[in-house]
Amino acid sequence: MNDKLPLIKTCALQDFSIEYLHYPSDGPDLLMLHATGFFPWLWHPIARALSDYYNIIVPYFCDHRDADPEDGVLWSILAEDLYKFCDSLDIKNPFAVGHSMGGAVLTLCAALHDFNPKSMVLIEPIFLPPIVYTMKLTVEKHPLASKSINRRYEWDSEDDVYSYFKSKKLFSRWDSEMLDIYVKYGMSKEENGKLKLLCHPRKEAALFMGVNAIEPWPLLPTIECPILVVEGGFGENRSYIDFKNAASLFPNGTFCEVDGAGHLLPMEKPIVTSELIKNFFVGRI
Repeated sequence: MNDKLPLIKTCALQDFSIEYLHYPSDGPDLLMLHATGFFPWLWHPIARALSDYYNIIVPYFCDHRDADPEDGVLWSILAEDLYKFCDSLDIKNPFAVGHSMGGAVLTLCAALHDFNPKSMVLIEPIFLPPIVYTMKLTVEKHPLASKSINRRYEWDSEDDVYSYFKSKKLFSRWDSEMLDIYVKYGMSKEENGKLKLLCHPRKEAALFMGVNAIEPWPLLPTIECPILVVEGGFGENRSYIDFKNAASLFPNGTFCEVDGAGHLLPMEKPIVTSELIKNFFVGRI
């Protein structure tokens, strides 16, 4: 197995900086965006499997902008930040993969900016029901922000962390390497030995609060590149996000359902995810 570790770099823009992982290669550019509250290293097993074929760039979209949870970080702003990031690094016409928030931000970027991906894989992108984009929600009334802001973010030891995560349904299907990566790279170790999440619950809540900045549904027919929309068979969002309909609205969209996986499909089935990406992108270089 290729065990190459990425380079850790920073892209300095006018008003902010974005840290990113880089798996250098002579192949075409592949941009990967993570889900709300997560971080680039959770793409590592998948990026590692693809790094012989692509020049992979994985930005960190958690803390480059400060925001109060009530104000939120608008996803339309994140899409603009992504465009500026790519422009600064001279990333043109990349392949692109986005999970959850990452999939939605990629979609907004492709629709609203001069960002022309060759092809995209969107894994459970957050395209909420149209009515949500007309609503003004407080943190307390937001179904996701209200939970994330109260999320536990500090543990006494690694054993405490693993014990806690293994008791939670959210992590019950995670690949063991992914769980190790979450603990190693998603947390900071304090002088007293305690571990804390790097993406603080307030930052995660602020990201969730930015979801209804702009409705994506009318934009989907404007994106003409080949797009694969992937849904987990056990996906928690399937009751209110119609992923099959989303795929049908893209002019060149394809739908795929992965049995035995939930919303966090890349963390649960990294091998399946990397194969899906590789197979969909084959022949599009």
